[in-house]
Amino acid sequence: MAKRDYYEVLGVSKTATDDEIKKAYRKIAIKYHPDKNPGDKEAEEKFKEAAEAYDVLHDANKRQQYDQFGFDAPGGGSGFGGFGGGGSFSMDDIFSMFGDVFGGHGGG
Repeated sequence: MAKRDYYEVLGVSKTATDDEIKKAYRKIAIKYHPDKNPGDKEAEEKFKEAAEAYDVLHDANKRQQYDQFGFDAPGGGSGFGGFGGGGSFSMDDIFSMFGDVFGGHGGG
């Protein structure tokens, strides 16, 4: 499956502010969060796709490279590549953003 443009994934324009990007990401992530959609692989994929888009677009350096080179941005060998790309991206970081919405993670 071909990757969709990160701006399209989040539903924002290329001139979107950091705040607009964050709001769009949160809205999508809450809608498709695995805790709200247990066992729904399509929702899980949309959640991951949005998280990957946010990971790139909220970072000024990654966003600039993405805007200039698209998915063929230098530095990662194969561009941004997603969740196995060797960056500092962590699903725990994404989940921690929503702890207040979903009751936290890890605690019993």
